[in-house]
Amino acid sequence: MTSPTSTPDDFAAGGTDDRAPDTPAADSLISHSEEQQALRADLYRLLARLLRAAPDAELIDFLAELDHDATSLPGAAEQQLPRALASLSLAARVSDSRRLEDDFFQSLVGVVQGEVVPYASWYLTGSLMEMPLVALRQDLKRLGFERQSDVHEPEDHLGALCEVMAMLIDEMPGEQVNFFRRHVASWGERCCADLAGRESPFYAAVGYLGQAFLRAERLNLGDSIPLHAATGNISDEQVTAEAVQLVMPASVAPDARH
Repeated sequence: MTSPTSTPDDFAAGGTDDRAPDTPAADSLISHSEEQQALRADLYRLLARLLRAAPDAELIDFLAELDHDATSLPGAAEQQLPRALASLSLAARVSDSRRLEDDFFQSLVGVVQGEVVPYASWYLTGSLMEMPLVALRQDLKRLGFERQSDVHEPEDHLGALCEVMAMLIDEMPGEQVNFFRRHVASWGERCCADLAGRESPFYAAVGYLGQAFLRAERLNLGDSIPLHAATGNISDEQVTAEAVQLVMPASVAPDARH
């Protein structure tokens, strides 16, 4: 699967490149094959796209026909991914783009705020534009990322962080562990669990997918990561996992790498 759809990226490489080189010690914590790395990056891109805007008809059609092949993703929670993708595919089959625009607004935007407020500052402090955003901006600058001029919302939106994770997997793999631990692990699952509890079947399925994937990521990238909040009901028990691969047509999802 390549990158999922045509939403513009929030970040671009630019400015003074004072980022630290990839850290071999961090990179050695990840045992994924190249195929698994590509799958992880594509799942992050898919989540980024779904969390940032309502899907258009083309993306809905793609999701309705998700192809499940035999590619595994390590982690005790990986068995949840095929179920989550199947739920999302089923929800897409009975959805239309106009209805999902309303559901997206209600679930993630709202007049003042949606049912779910997908920002790190909100989940970690109870307010927007707080210290988690400051720390994130410092790391983004160190890594050489600049926010696009037409993007006005805070960078600690979960969709934006998923986008950064995808780019790190592709371009700076030695940075991904530290970035995930510092900016995603402590709240991302909880946010997705909250979304999974919404009335909209489609956005509940998006939340379930995010919760399952971020749980697997947390286990893969270091099970010592502290959680600052409850993260739902997905079990950490070791089980034999189903395998899943997303095969996204290039015509549906142009590559978003920088």
